[in-house]
Amino acid sequence: MFQEHLPTLIIFAPTIGAVLLMLMPKDNEEGLRYTALTVTIVTFILTLALLPGFDMSEAGMQYTYSAEWIPNWNINYQLGIDGISLPLILLTSFISLWAMVASWSITKQIKGYLILFLLLETGMLGVFMATDFFLFYVFWEVMLLPMYFLIGIWGGPRKEYAAIKFFLYTLFGSVLMLVALLMIYFNSHHPESNEHIFDLLLLTDAAQGNEGLLNPVMQQWAFWLLFIGFAIKIPSVPFHTWLPDAHVEAPTPISMILAGVLLKMGGYGILRIAFPLCPVAVFDGSTVLVAIGVISIIYGAFAAMAQTDFKRLVAYSSVSHMGYVVLGIGVVGVVSADTASDYWKMGINGAMFQMLGHGVSSAGMFFMVGVVYDRVHHRNLNEFGGLAGKMPLYTGLSAGIFFAGLGLPGMCGFIGEVFVVLSAWQFSKILAIVAASGVILTAGYILWTLQRVYLGAEYKGPHEEALTPMLARERIVAGVLLVFAIILGVFPNLMFQYMIPSIQKLTDGMAGQMAGL
Repeated sequence: MFQEHLPTLIIFAPTIGAVLLMLMPKDNEEGLRYTALTVTIVTFILTLALLPGFDMSEAGMQYTYSAEWIPNWNINYQLGIDGISLPLILLTSFISLWAMVASWSITKQIKGYLILFLLLETGMLGVFMATDFFLFYVFWEVMLLPMYFLIGIWGGPRKEYAAIKFFLYTLFGSVLMLVALLMIYFNSHHPESNEHIFDLLLLTDAAQGNEGLLNPVMQQWAFWLLFIGFAIKIPSVPFHTWLPDAHVEAPTPISMILAGVLLKMGGYGILRIAFPLCPVAVFDGSTVLVAIGVISIIYGAFAAMAQTDFKRLVAYSSVSHMGYVVLGIGVVGVVSADTASDYWKMGINGAMFQMLGHGVSSAGMFFMVGVVYDRVHHRNLNEFGGLAGKMPLYTGLSAGIFFAGLGLPGMCGFIGEVFVVLSAWQFSKILAIVAASGVILTAGYILWTLQRVYLGAEYKGPHEEALTPMLARERIVAGVLLVFAIILGVFPNLMFQYMIPSIQKLTDGMAGQMAGL
């Protein structure tokens, strides 16, 4: 009974915490902070409780629960967890916990900030557990408003502009997704009652059956509507322009959440919804997907090299690194007659691992930028230098986290990129070589950044006297993120053992439809 309701408890534990915060006086700032921190700790522990009961050999959904919600339209409160969603659920609760610790630097309107933070966590967790398309869409929209206000109220000087831009881009993607949702719903039929359905499991079975869910033309429309909606969230070039502004203006903990979790929802949505429901359209569009991935890798890297704002540089690095995700899931063209190619499976496994690795490293990079910004109140790379002499521990932790983002062997960024490039080699050797060159460009801007910020002449810029050693809280957050970046890099099978069966089921199910092309 407990296992059946565990996903619901995980999703709504932050909401319960938000309600508790609403009942507390706003002047009790320490009480508010520790209550919110306790809620994120409990949520993380509850997600860890999923592991003992999770069957790693089972490819399908586990911890399933279903209850009628709006029965007249077959809308259900339906949850489930498989090897694709489990790692991202763990990532969400993990990053949320340490972003909450980082939120001690927030001093304005603490109560409202913490309430919105916890509501945002509910939306993110719900997206990764919903197995009803309508419910998925509801959770997807739930996180839009909290993020809008978290940027718009607690952000930097241009916070209103960044928040509105984020809202409009995301809303545009949501509208496209809604159109695709309605197309799929009105072309679906329950196998017993012949009524329209939102059940993603039944929709997937229908899409991969002999007759398919949608005809080829409808598949094309539905797939590209879904892909653009999800690509905005990733974000892929050319849908990326909201991200640098949002990151630059967002407070540090929200940048950690945005880079560490929210971007991954786009990749997850493609794998959970767009791919299984539109397999033929995926195959037809594989070249476009791969091209978008490679362009994002190279453009993001060059754009990062051109930045003088420390935070904007890290934002563009996210565009580049998430390009590997699109490339990995896009190598669909490598299929045999009746089964998905091992190289495509490698690509999707690499894309999934890239999402996890980038989630940890990007959260760490944004946190380290925030540590120095809180002291000197600027992010101009041209005015930094010599921080190694004033803040040696900060320099060491920063170097480790930035090397994880670079993709240094033995750290979390390496495995995903290698798997993706190896799979892309079977699709197009030229594109694989171009994608691999992104690693060199990444090394270029990361090493140049480390040189400009931490080495050279001692810092003599604004607020020089504020460059004090890291606080205990800052050391803990940075240290934990660095340790997990190393653990993921040295022991990647900790995550692969959960992911591989579910990814194999996904690819093999799609290959049956593709074999007839």
